[in-house]
Amino acid sequence: MVTIYNFARGLRGVRVFWLCEEMGIDYRVETVAFPYDASYRARNPAGGVPFLEDGAVAISESVAMLLYLAETYGPTPLLPGKGDPAFARVLQMTVYSEATIGGALNALMAAAFAAPEADKRNWSVRGAEGRVENALNFTAGVLGDAPYLAGDQMTIADIAIVTAMGMWIGALGKEVPANLKIYRDRLMERPAYQRAASRQAARQT
Repeated sequence: MVTIYNFARGLRGVRVFWLCEEMGIDYRVETVAFPYDASYRARNPAGGVPFLEDGAVAISESVAMLLYLAETYGPTPLLPGKGDPAFARVLQMTVYSEATIGGALNALMAAAFAAPEADKRNWSVRGAEGRVENALNFTAGVLGDAPYLAGDQMTIADIAIVTAMGMWIGALGKEVPANLKIYRDRLMERPAYQRAASRQAARQT
C-alpha cells in the first residue's frame, strides 16, 4: 500500500491524497511532527514532507509523487499520453506549480510565520510576492475560459496548481485572478478533493 507522510496541515501532501482519491489508489497517511524525530530522519534523510513509500519506492517532492503515481497506477486521463497535444502543457504546469510558485511561497510563509517583525516586509519578501503574482497572472492566462489548464480534461496539472493556490490564499490571505478563483472553487467541490481534505482534517484533531 502507498504510505504518505505529511504534516497535519501540509497542503502539498493533500495534492498527493487528492490524486490517490481520483485514481482509486489505496493509501494511508502518517502524520509527521516538526522537528523531525530520529526515526523519520532515518526514513527520509532529506527531511521535509510529503514523503511517499510504495514497496521498495521511497521518494520526496510532491510533484514527483504525482508523476510517479500517475505512471505507476495508470494509464489515467490525469496524465495524457506522450502523443496527446496536452502532454507538454500538463508537464509544464505541474512543474510550474512548485518550481515557480511553490518555491516563492516557501520564502513567503517563512517570512510570515517565522521572521522578525522588521523582516516580514523586506525587499526579498516583496520580490517573492511579485513573482507569485506574476505566476498566477500567467496561470490565469493559460486557463482562460477553459475548464482546465490543459483543455477539457482535468489533469495532475490542475491538482498541483489548485493546491499551490491554497497556500497563497489560505496561509497568506492573498487574492487570485477572478477566473482562477472560480476554477479553484469548482475543483474543490469534486468528491475526490473532499475526501482528500477530510483525510487531512482528520490529522488535525
